[in-house]
Amino acid sequence: MIIYGDVDSGNCYKIKLLLSLLNINHRWIHVDILNKDTQTAEFLSLNPNGKIPVLVLDDGRVLSESNAILGYLDEGTELIPADPYMKAKMYQWMFFEQYSHEPFIAVARFINKYLGLPPERIEEYHKLQPKGHKALSIMNKALVEHDYLVGNKFTIADIALYAYTHVA
Repeated sequence: MIIYGDVDSGNCYKIKLLLSLLNINHRWIHVDILNKDTQTAEFLSLNPNGKIPVLVLDDGRVLSESNAILGYLDEGTELIPADPYMKAKMYQWMFFEQYSHEPFIAVARFINKYLGLPPERIEEYHKLQPKGHKALSIMNKALVEHDYLVGNKFTIADIALYAYTHVA
């Protein structure tokens, strides 16, 4: 199995974290997004969307989108709840991560860490802060009530949200 990614990217970091937790053997190929490595013909043949991470299975099948990759790698483990309601709650948090958390926290981090907070992006950076804080507040409320996001059981939702939360 091969993973194309950049561990400084939260979406790639969560894959690396899960691979480590599950002790899954893999090969990691670093992709430099600022060097436009994701826009080469070779990379676009793997993921026409031109984004990382990308998983290439030993049989050649390809999977992209970090949470889809988490779900694939986790299949059959205890990190995905067996109870249908709890499994749906796990997915609820994973959708929250992609739509209410990542667009604000990850973009602000990209502007700051990858781009070095250039003057022309400072206003955008500051506009992202309130919604990022709101997402963190929602998570905090859930974690005051339970040890993990999905009740008292560690799931891939915790991994998905940890990736950018720990650097927010």
